[in-house]
Amino acid sequence: MSFSKRFNKGADQRVTGWGCNPRKVQAEDAGPRIQINEELESKFREATMRKFGYGKGSLSRAAEEALQKWLLFVGVEDHAFEGDAVEALDGLLADLNLDSVVLQHLMMKKWVGELLGNVSS
Repeated sequence: MSFSKRFNKGADQRVTGWGCNPRKVQAEDAGPRIQINEELESKFREATMRKFGYGKGSLSRAAEEALQKWLLFVGVEDHAFEGDAVEALDGLLADLNLDSVVLQHLMMKKWVGELLGNVSS
């Protein structure tokens, strides 16, 4: 069984009441559903239980911690640039001996190459 099926086991359930039709109830904050291989899932659950215990929310806490560490690892930061952006770019590009049109074409080729490199076949 996949991680998403076990993790969201209680998210969908049938509720019946006296004199009313059954309706489907969704968990309010189900979050993203992911699929990982069973061996990794087993190791993750084991480590989670060792660190956070068997209480409610331990998997969520561990997943949030893992995602935060991964974001730091890949270099995603929450900060805004302060200062004059034009001056900053002018300083960064001062040593380049390229025409602006040539630079635009090179950047377009780079961007398209990265874009196509991220497309699965």
